Amino acid sequence: MAAFVDIKNVSLRYGPAAGGVLALDDVSLSFERGKFIAVVGPSGCGKSTLLKAIAGLWPTTSGSLRVGDEEVRGPLKIVGMAFQNATLLPWRNTLENVLLPLQVVETHRDHFRRNRRQHEERALALLESVGLADFAEKSVWELSGGMQQRAQLCRALIHEPSLLLLDEPFGALDAFTREELWVVLQRLWLEKKPTVVLVTHDLREALFLADGVHVMSARPGTFVAERRFAAPRPRPLEVIYDHGFVDVVHELRARIDEARSARGAPPRATVGAR
Repeated sequence: MAAFVDIKNVSLRYGPAAGGVLALDDVSLSFERGKFIAVVGPSGCGKSTLLKAIAGLWPTTSGSLRVGDEEVRGPLKIVGMAFQNATLLPWRNTLENVLLPLQVVETHRDHFRRNRRQHEERALALLESVGLADFAEKSVWELSGGMQQRAQLCRALIHEPSLLLLDEPFGALDAFTREELWVVLQRLWLEKKPTVVLVTHDLREALFLADGVHVMSARPGTFVAERRFAAPRPRPLEVIYDHGFVDVVHELRARIDEARSARGAPPRATVGAR
C-alpha cells in the first residue's frame, strides 16, 4: 500500500541559510493512511517543527514531503490539530468552539449556514462521545482542563480530517486525567480512523496509543530508532503495567539518552518512565 505521508530526506532551517537554526536534518518517515504514529525525543529536537512541516505551516529547506498524492506547498485543508493548551475561544461556548473549523475551513464554510443543523447534530454527537453532552452550552471558563482538552479533540475532528496532528495535547494535565484521555483518544481513533501523528514527551502515552514510536535525536533532529508494542486494540489502560510494555518504555528512554549524548547534550536523569 502506498504511503499516505511520505517524508524523504527533509531538512528545515529557521532563518537565513548561513546563520539560521537547523531544526530538522535529513528526516525520512513514511506511513500508510489510518496509522497512528508517535514521535518522541529530547526537548527542542524538532518534533513540533516536524508537525508544522507536515501541516504545511512552515516550508522545508530541502527534501520531499508528500501527503496523499500531493507535494506539501502550503497549509493543508485535510488536517485537524490539537495542542498542549486547548486554545478554545473564550467568547464562544463549548458547542460553538467545536463548530469553528466548519466556519473557517474553506471547503466547509460556504455550506455551513445551509447545513448548520446537521453540523450541530454531529458536534453534539462528538461531545457526547467524550462525556461532554451536558456541557455544550457552557462557557469555556466553566470547563476543567480535562474537559477543555476533550472539547479541543472534538473541534479537531469535527470536519472529519484525513490527518490529525497532536502536539503534546495532554501535557498540561494531571496524570489521572491524562491517562483517562488516552482511552478517549484511542476510542475516537478506532471509530474515525484518521491518520494520526502524536508528538509527546510521555513515553507511556506514545507506546499505549501508537502503532509505532519514532525517536528523534537532539537538534538538529533526525530519526534514530523506532519501537513497537504488539498488543491488540482496544488496549486497556492496565497494559501500561505489563512487563513487556515497561521494558519497551525503558528501551525508548535509553535511546533518547543515547541520542542526546551523541549530539552533545547531557544525558537525562533516569528517574521515572517519561
